[in-house]
Amino acid sequence: MKADMNIPPLPSAVPNGPRPALSGGDVLTLLQPLEGLISPGHRATAEVLSLKQGELAFQLLLKLTLESGRQANVHVSSSQPLPLGTLLSVSQPTAGSLAISVQQALSHQANALTRLDTQQLPPGTLLQGKVLSAQVLAQANGGPTIYRSLVTLLNSALSTRTLMLDSPQPLRVGSLLSARVEDAHTLKFVSLGGRQDQLAVTQQLARQLSRQGSLEGLLSALQKLPAHQNLPIGLRTSVEALLTGLPTPQQLGDPKTLSNALLNSGAFLEARLLNGEGRALTPDLKASVLRLIAQILPGVPANPGFNPAVAASVQAQAMPTFVRNALGMLGQISAKAQPGGFPLPQRALQNTDNEDSLESLLKLAAAALSRLQSHQLSSLEQSGRTPDGNLLTTWQLEIPMRNAHDIVPLQVKLQREEPPEKESAETPQARAIKDPLWRIELAFDLSPLGPLHVQAQLLRGNLSGQLWAQRAFTAELIASQLGELRQRLNDAGLSVTDLDCHQGTPPDSGPTQLEQRWVDETA
Repeated sequence: MKADMNIPPLPSAVPNGPRPALSGGDVLTLLQPLEGLISPGHRATAEVLSLKQGELAFQLLLKLTLESGRQANVHVSSSQPLPLGTLLSVSQPTAGSLAISVQQALSHQANALTRLDTQQLPPGTLLQGKVLSAQVLAQANGGPTIYRSLVTLLNSALSTRTLMLDSPQPLRVGSLLSARVEDAHTLKFVSLGGRQDQLAVTQQLARQLSRQGSLEGLLSALQKLPAHQNLPIGLRTSVEALLTGLPTPQQLGDPKTLSNALLNSGAFLEARLLNGEGRALTPDLKASVLRLIAQILPGVPANPGFNPAVAASVQAQAMPTFVRNALGMLGQISAKAQPGGFPLPQRALQNTDNEDSLESLLKLAAAALSRLQSHQLSSLEQSGRTPDGNLLTTWQLEIPMRNAHDIVPLQVKLQREEPPEKESAETPQARAIKDPLWRIELAFDLSPLGPLHVQAQLLRGNLSGQLWAQRAFTAELIASQLGELRQRLNDAGLSVTDLDCHQGTPPDSGPTQLEQRWVDETA
């Protein structure tokens, strides 16, 4: 569909002179004939309460107010759409019809909005509405086809008002419309596809967050498996590969190791599969958890009819019933986390000592899989256009680290914000302003330092950062080392503009605010 839709000007009034006789277009047909509804020689006031477009005519619901004050609702059909709220003066020439004047027939659009008040709705305002009608306008020879529609608005101060629009393509009757105000007479169509996709992501994220459990729960359980336990060879091999592949904090100080850990965190599994990298997924964390689930399932008594041939392609929405039940149980363990939050809170299963060990392991693996998917969905939810029009891309993931005998998850959130592209010629200074802004957040809990949270942003080589430590002695220790950290960052070629450490936790700013406005699909 073409992006622009025009609001036509108010039609010109009928010129003075003899009034033409009534035509068929000025007659409203009663869907149910009523004898003597309006007495001969008398008139009634009618208000349009609803409009529905049929195949051959428009169906209206009118509220009649007779001269006596009595009111009645009647259903009529009309060759022309009459905007909601339109007031008419009608008479009843026959039992099956109501008549309106020619003046009213030609200027019925007067009740529809034919311009927007840009003081009330400034350019950039997002309007949402429901299409009531669509008609083809008569065009001169060779002229483009124009479709005229009536749209009832669902938001803003003009909610319930009817707007008249001209567009180069028909608007489907009953469909939901989202458009941005350009000026008093022009709207720009905004596709709802991406918004609907993002709403689906948010709904799926809420479900995954209720099922997820901390990665260290699974990895710690794998560490504690007795060496003498009789496990299938393939399962034992997968467990050992998963545990030996965990990096230490010191190893993550190497750029190449850190890069591989980010790549193999599970956040990019589906993208790598689409690129044909299926055979190189051995170190990928999500692929390893999926493989672990597939190898545990045959040994679980509560798993009837498991098919090993499809185990490698197990996904949360296609898991066997037992795994879905395990995921559902996790939703009853603790309070639900809020979508878009960072870092994800620690969540552990209840005591499972009385359960079969493989069954407990399966539940932990299912919870860990949901946690990885929660990070992926959070990334999608926090990506899109900001209110300023900038493109925001988010990568949220988790890297489990081995710290002595403990498993410590390192949660990472990377964001890149880019200004919109412009086709006009730009000066070097203007291009510099368009450099992307990078943000990074880290959250981890290292013994004996306790929980730590790091926030930093980088723009054109200028770095600013804030650190938070929940323990007082840790905050004091970090504050005493900030000078050395600043020097090391300067040696790396960065200009440090701000670097501070605080005790406590960062202020809760909630998820990144993107432009997400939804229309009422039941309207």
